[in-house]
Amino acid sequence: QLQLEESGGGLVQPGGSLRLSCATSEVYYSIGWFRQAPGKEREGLSCISSADRAFVIESVKDRFTISRDYAKNTVYLQMNDLKPEDTAAYYCAAGSPGAPYCSVIASSYDSWGQGTQVTASS
Repeated sequence: QLQLEESGGGLVQPGGSLRLSCATSEVYYSIGWFRQAPGKEREGLSCISSADRAFVIESVKDRFTISRDYAKNTVYLQMNDLKPEDTAAYYCAAGSPGAPYCSVIASSYDSWGQGTQVTASS
């Protein structure tokens, strides 16, 4: 099973930025980013396919950017202008290898990381 490890979370003031990293044991998988706040359902945020087609949901697309570094087997989620409502545990997940498109539907993903906490608070 593909191994994934998130990092880069932390406490940031509203308006600040964080870059989350998702390190994988293999490349050429579609990768998705999700978050879950206490008492809320898991929310799909962004994904990048093995063909590097990227998608970000409308509600954060002006602030969040996804990218991939093949040399480091790492996918990043750059988050700018963070708001208190962005506070959540953030997870990356791996889907199908070689898939030309990706999805932000959680059931499309087979392997999940342990998550990293992001807290935007003054």
